[in-house]
Amino acid sequence: MAAPEYVPTSPTAAKHYVSPPQRSAGWSAERAGESVGVDNSGVAALGAQGPDQGYAVTLTKVFANKLHLQTGEHRSDVDAGCVAVATKRASLFGRAPVVHDLRIAYTLFGFLDSDPNPDLVDFRRNAFAEVHYAFHYFERRAIADMVADDVLRQTPDEVATRYRTSWRDQLAI
Repeated sequence: MAAPEYVPTSPTAAKHYVSPPQRSAGWSAERAGESVGVDNSGVAALGAQGPDQGYAVTLTKVFANKLHLQTGEHRSDVDAGCVAVATKRASLFGRAPVVHDLRIAYTLFGFLDSDPNPDLVDFRRNAFAEVHYAFHYFERRAIADMVADDVLRQTPDEVATRYRTSWRDQLAI
């Protein structure tokens, strides 16, 4: 805390710290959490890293009243699986997730369709079962891996059109 002006100070007292005008050596990444220049693309199950991926969880609220869930499906499982697909798509473009990433994910698995194909419903009911639990990471990764990168690079309208003509062609099942 600074002293008031009327308090006498010693002219020989040490002043505050002053940094040197320049660094003596260059900077290098030495902290344990940094991975500068490391390529993790060949490592299994690391997923697709991208900025602010947790925002996709917030965006699921936009679709809360638009999802058509069938018997045995739970919104928490559907959201968790589709967030995995949405974050994979967002990372392909090197950005944070946006609402269109989730729209594509929900469309691919027919959750925005009021009358989805019965085969798709049976498939997704098993694929999405209990994936919202933290220990089901690999099941969420499997859902994300079902969708190829070229499918994720399409626009939401293109995905919706292809879903209506042949949903199986967009998923690796």
